[in-house]
Amino acid sequence: MMMKTNHLYGEGGVRLELTPTTTSPLAIDVTESAEMRIQRLISENPVVIFTRSSCCMCHVMKKLLSAVGVYPTVIELDEEEIAALPTSAAEDLHVNNIPADAPAVFIGGTRVGGLESLVALHLSGRLVPKLVEVGVITHVV
Repeated sequence: MMMKTNHLYGEGGVRLELTPTTTSPLAIDVTESAEMRIQRLISENPVVIFTRSSCCMCHVMKKLLSAVGVYPTVIELDEEEIAALPTSAAEDLHVNNIPADAPAVFIGGTRVGGLESLVALHLSGRLVPKLVEVGVITHVV
């Protein structure tokens, strides 16, 4: 896994790749499993997107979130690491025969799901209040 920090990603977000390093202030414990590392990153970041390299759906997710004033942490995972992403009990893992594993957005430590789930949350009017609830924005726009 690779970790890069302080690299602007898209509309002001920070892109992190999970490589063990000792020079970064966000250094990770090389003995940590992928599952433990992912759980820690979910708990440490109020809005985080786990994605594959060059994922167009991730780009749309970032645009939607930036439109409401939120710049998520974006973490690229290798194909082997995608399996370590936690799923929600209510999430259907194969909508239209497409695995719902990545990109995956977590808000306040809870998996929202993929792009369709994020857009549905927004269109229902529940996205902004959820972002206010976790403290990443201070008021409803």
